[in-house]
Amino acid sequence: MKIAVLGGDGFVGWPTALHLSARGHEIHIIDNLSRRWIDTELGVQSLTPMDSIQERTRIWRQETGRAIHFHLIDLARDYEIFKRWLADNRPDALIHFAEQRAAPYSMKSDRHKNYTVNNNVNATHNVLNAIVETGIGAHLVHLGTMGVYGYSTIGAAIPEGYLPVGIETMGGETVRQDILYPANPGSIYHMTKCLDQLLFQFYAKNDGLRVTDLHQGIVWGTHTAETRLRPQVVNRFDYGGDYGTVLNRFLIQAAIGHPLTVHGVGGQTRAFIHIQDSVRCIELALQNPPKRGDKVKIFNQMTETHRVRDLAEMIATMTGARVAYLPNPRKEAAENDLVVKNDGFLALGLDPITLEQGLLSEVIDVAKKFAYRVDRSRIPAVSAWTKDIAATVEHDVEGKRLRSVG
Repeated sequence: MKIAVLGGDGFVGWPTALHLSARGHEIHIIDNLSRRWIDTELGVQSLTPMDSIQERTRIWRQETGRAIHFHLIDLARDYEIFKRWLADNRPDALIHFAEQRAAPYSMKSDRHKNYTVNNNVNATHNVLNAIVETGIGAHLVHLGTMGVYGYSTIGAAIPEGYLPVGIETMGGETVRQDILYPANPGSIYHMTKCLDQLLFQFYAKNDGLRVTDLHQGIVWGTHTAETRLRPQVVNRFDYGGDYGTVLNRFLIQAAIGHPLTVHGVGGQTRAFIHIQDSVRCIELALQNPPKRGDKVKIFNQMTETHRVRDLAEMIATMTGARVAYLPNPRKEAAENDLVVKNDGFLALGLDPITLEQGLLSEVIDVAKKFAYRVDRSRIPAVSAWTKDIAATVEHDVEGKRLRSVG
């Protein structure tokens, strides 16, 4: 297939592009490189040294003989340019990663909120609009988030996108209908993903677009089979408070002797998936597209759930690190359960990678190798969800005043 990977320079986009290229697909990365500019804004670089996208693709072709083509296009702003590219190249499928992906970054200030909404919603709508206008009939695979569901629980497993409900008619009968599971975003970032869902529903209904929406859990790990090939094609590794995912942050903290920072009581339960499983799920979605006229196909792209404090205790036991508790900058419940159905990908043959000491040790080895690149002051999560929370959150980047156990 000819596949456009939108946002293919990012944390999940890059290993996905490599994975699909290695399997013989013609890959075109479309990216505005905004994630690299955000690194500069935040003053924190990827733990793993990253070459330019041009150098990354050059080394990949040198090693494999497979070309990955790069196109510098801002999907949120360059609609006409993208539409022309789409009409000229006519890909069979598009994989949409081209959104600002960090909840803390989306809540940093009013400017960051506006940027996240403008970038994410405009990019998604421009992609859908261009597919319709060019008439290419491509399958769109979108990387969504488990966060569209929120993290509350009613004692039942979260279904894959749709909730069967009974509606009482005027005649007193009950009519069965599948509706989108009620959205409950916990940040501006998550809100944009909820808006994405509605855009997909409209374009699938109105224009017959074929759309698969992947509600993904928190990604952990850094390596896939392809990113191990050469140092120049390694994946990025975010460890800062805005972009570092919780498990990866724990692992880098353990590697450099920093306390494992748990926010609040650590009672938040989250869904997780390894980066290798993430790219495999995207491949499975490409191989199993919906038909024209079908409703949006939704998968819960996760393999297991864990409570944050349990993860911290597991890493502490494994590494000897201590656990530190800080005020929570997020507006969320202190405790929540999370039960999620993921039957779709299991039925398609996914053999999940789960949290095991060997794989965790692999990430710690990466962290130790590049520990000299860590700016300890960037580790704490300090982007507050409200002004009231911001006034109460205190932190110490060296961990000297942290309440700790272990």
